[in-house]
Amino acid sequence: MRRVIAAGVALGVCAVLFGGSPAAAAEPLRIAITFDGKDITGNTVTVEPSKPVELTVTTTNESDSLVKVRSVRVSGVALALTFFSYDTVVPYDVPARQTVTRTLVLDLAELEGQAIGLLPATVEVLDPQREVIGSSKTVTDVRGSLWSVYGVFGLALLALTAFIWTTALVALARHRLSPNRWKRALRFLPAGIGTGLVAVVSLSVLRLVPPEPSVEIPIVIAAAAIGLVLGYLTPHPVPPPVPPIGPDDPTIGMTTRRMDSTTEAYG
Repeated sequence: MRRVIAAGVALGVCAVLFGGSPAAAAEPLRIAITFDGKDITGNTVTVEPSKPVELTVTTTNESDSLVKVRSVRVSGVALALTFFSYDTVVPYDVPARQTVTRTLVLDLAELEGQAIGLLPATVEVLDPQREVIGSSKTVTDVRGSLWSVYGVFGLALLALTAFIWTTALVALARHRLSPNRWKRALRFLPAGIGTGLVAVVSLSVLRLVPPEPSVEIPIVIAAAAIGLVLGYLTPHPVPPPVPPIGPDDPTIGMTTRRMDSTTEAYG
């Protein structure tokens, strides 16, 4: 069971570290986004789920042909997982070498149960084939609930990491770890990885650092390395004491002989 859990954590980290999407083709539209009149570029956008958000999308067609827009998508991603996504259908055309502006009102009430804290967000413009033809990135400060999907995800990571640390430390205390140093190091590796993931989510929920790849990858790698080193430096398991051959018995080595009663009488 422990090996299955460790493998699951390791696979999750591999998805975070190496599961990036392939390079996208050049987008035909250049877009500028404002949330409630505030430009999102280089700014952190505060999102109150109880309040509608006025989203203004300014699209500039830098190509020589007409571009059709079907919808606008707002999504939030952390640790390579999408925690919220909203699509709004708003069809319009952007003529060649022209700029078109559209204003949408988004009802984000469901965000209360989906996310909390700082999350990277992307606003994308989609064509009728649902291909991305323009995008812009920002960081959202979601004032959601701790019991949202993202909050529960962090609590589950914390519980799983605590379980992995507990099993590894109990095995260390009972001298059940492998005599091989590298096997002991690999035993502590999942605990280090889990600690890194918990740190990334905690910094996000506490609104300190958003879980962007430039932040989450170094944190997870550093925590994994610490777990690996700690496992490698754990003391060599002490072999169990050899049990004694047998109890001390004063009758060992003695012989007995039954005397005949007749011989005893006339001897």
